[in-house]
Amino acid sequence: MDESNEVDTGKIVYDWNPPTGIIDRYYYHDSAITQEDMQKMFSQSKIKEYKGHKEQVHTVAWNCDGRRLASGSVDKTARVWIPHRGTDIRYSTELKGHTDTGKCTAVIQTGGENINVCWSPDGDNIAVGDKNDTISIIDTRTFTISMTQKHNVEVNEIAWNKANNLFYVTTGQGTVKIYEYPELKLLQSLRGHTGNCYCVEPDPTSNYLAVGSADALVTLWDVKTSVCLRTFSELSWPVRTLSFSYDGQYIASASEDSFIDISHVESGQSVHHVECAAAMNTVAWHPRDYYLAYAGDEMGADGKYSGNLRIFSIKDQRDQ
Repeated sequence: MDESNEVDTGKIVYDWNPPTGIIDRYYYHDSAITQEDMQKMFSQSKIKEYKGHKEQVHTVAWNCDGRRLASGSVDKTARVWIPHRGTDIRYSTELKGHTDTGKCTAVIQTGGENINVCWSPDGDNIAVGDKNDTISIIDTRTFTISMTQKHNVEVNEIAWNKANNLFYVTTGQGTVKIYEYPELKLLQSLRGHTGNCYCVEPDPTSNYLAVGSADALVTLWDVKTSVCLRTFSELSWPVRTLSFSYDGQYIASASEDSFIDISHVESGQSVHHVECAAAMNTVAWHPRDYYLAYAGDEMGADGKYSGNLRIFSIKDQRDQ
């Protein structure tokens, strides 16, 4: 072919589209949906408010079947809600503890002021971290401390993996220590942050581990290779709390920013912001559906803490 008469217009034509490396598969209860469907669901989301405490709520947690939601407050009370029945306080039960009133199953004295607690997946043990940076493992069958572990660094949130054979400890050195359980033998330390690590959670598929830090980043780690796969960087303030959706598709994270970020785990892209009126203390996805409970330092018109929590929900409009 004679190319001598071709004129160079100076225009560069790209006929190859290289892969971006972004995986953008989306699902709704195991059924594949398009990105447009996903965006529509989030745009039509709903939020319900539940009021029952006299001070700010510091923690929320769903029970295993998602029929009840517990909230813990600075007012020294906990409430157990039945959210599907309604938002009225009469659909909740108040529990009082750590005072001179109320009943409890057992009292176990630890070595310091307790700041973090979590259950083992089999329900046989509770791990408690205190301000002396000591972790106590409590046997729930005998109500005794079966093991203690003193750390020489700041210890923050703690968690077991789903298989109950690994134990994660976040530290003030920007690391997550991984211990073999029940021996509590140190296997390795993951270093991916420049500030204190505050929160940690394994995903429901047991493939990933998420860590939130004072450097305002959430890192996602491959459990098998211990490699940091990606970071979520929507927040500007230290990450206080994070949670995976029940299917591991989304991760919610919050801080002192005016929103909760919801990102798509596989692509690393932020898909929605839940607007907030105050710093958030806690977020928790429902164990079987796309409901996100959250609470923070929200103030009322009277200048006092609202003592409220909220539930954000998304639904495929074709189901309604």
